Amino acid sequence: MRYGVVGTGYWGKNHVRVAKELLDDGQLDEVVICDVDESRVESLADTYDLPYVTDVDDLDVDAATVATPSTTHPAIGDAMLNRGIDLLVEKPLALTSEEAWELVTTAEDNDCTLGVGHIFRYHPALRALKRRIDRGELGRIKYLQTRRFSFRVPRTTTGVVYSLAVHDVDIYDYLLDSRPDTVHGQLDSFVREGITETATITLGYGDTTGVVNSSWQIPVFDKTRDLVVVGSNRSAYIDYLENTKLELFDAEVFSDPHDGLKSRSDGSITHTAEEREPLKFEVESFIEASENGTQPPASGAVGARAVETLEHVERSDAENVVVDVEQPPMVQRP
Repeated sequence: MRYGVVGTGYWGKNHVRVAKELLDDGQLDEVVICDVDESRVESLADTYDLPYVTDVDDLDVDAATVATPSTTHPAIGDAMLNRGIDLLVEKPLALTSEEAWELVTTAEDNDCTLGVGHIFRYHPALRALKRRIDRGELGRIKYLQTRRFSFRVPRTTTGVVYSLAVHDVDIYDYLLDSRPDTVHGQLDSFVREGITETATITLGYGDTTGVVNSSWQIPVFDKTRDLVVVGSNRSAYIDYLENTKLELFDAEVFSDPHDGLKSRSDGSITHTAEEREPLKFEVESFIEASENGTQPPASGAVGARAVETLEHVERSDAENVVVDVEQPPMVQRP
């Protein structure tokens, strides 16, 4: 397979490294990198001894990663899909659901594989938690909470909703095998006008509540990326900065026929998942899907649905309402 990486900035560099590793392992036949910034792409090409181009139209490959700024995804994605190139597009797939679904349709029309960089679907500890939830080990899932905190100057292009919270709205859908039926968002922008720096999002999945807290304006902690899932029988904790660690808490509140409601807490056990780099796993899964003519776990439709949820968040904040999500029209989509 001839493979391309479009965009060699902060995250694109990681995709180039992974592609080079897969080339050296014999999983790819050729890797070509592309960036409009010739000095940057030339330097990276020299580092990894790879050919490069500066115009995406000159990229002659079978499949590619698109790791360019989010605002460019629709145009680049449309052009490459219409040339029959399978694509792994970094998250978010687009900045509007209309553009996201158009890319999904274009991929289908051209019989292309379309994946989205929802990398946490490939996180070893999260995948281990998903298996335990599916087996019923946690009981009924009651509550989920995520924190993504850091202290930095907000980006100039997209705020925390599309940069950070996009991960978590997809993670909750993934863990619960469901879409939210209610969405509420509170978005704050103080540093850069029009750029959300702090987001508090509440998603309702029937009797289950998921809360997403994202901010670039929290100097209290070091960089924080974690998840709590509370079940009726057990609860779980993941620090996303540790790929393989899953902590399970054996605790529940139950009804005793003689003493009424009682609580039980028998401590926690830490489980270690198989070590695997999420990004490399993501790219390998995409390449396998591309070769088989299928869709990867984080498909284009997955990416488009995440963008739909983020639009509900923005509407909720703008109108100061809880948005009731109409499920039937959404689930009929691919």
